[in-house]
Amino acid sequence: MAGRAAAVASGDGLCKAVVALGQSLGLQAREQYRCGRRIWGAERLIDVVLTHLETHRRLGLECKFQGTSGSAEEKIPATIQDIAAWPIPGLVVFSGAGFSNNIRSFLIASGRAVDLDDLEAWLRLFFGLDLQQS
Repeated sequence: MAGRAAAVASGDGLCKAVVALGQSLGLQAREQYRCGRRIWGAERLIDVVLTHLETHRRLGLECKFQGTSGSAEEKIPATIQDIAAWPIPGLVVFSGAGFSNNIRSFLIASGRAVDLDDLEAWLRLFFGLDLQQS
């Protein structure tokens, strides 16, 4: 899966890449799943929900892309806090050269985030899939 992040150029592109990866692993993928309200009251839409059909195990994925430096990364701590309120396990998938080293470190240290380049191995472990590397 290495190198896939280079093809991603937007948040929507990141969601599509996550869906494609999930489906390539035999998982069912659903985009923009409505699930209650965020901690600040807005309607919650989980970017991607992956389901392992045999075990019914689910994972919600919030996709964050930042191509250039900017303010998008300032929302990351609130996003991680919001994920804790989901009724299923959740993870931030991030991609893009615009994230600062500090926010990348924060994301990785949170234990609730993974770079798109590392997502396939993470999903294989989470869903109990074959541990072959592609």
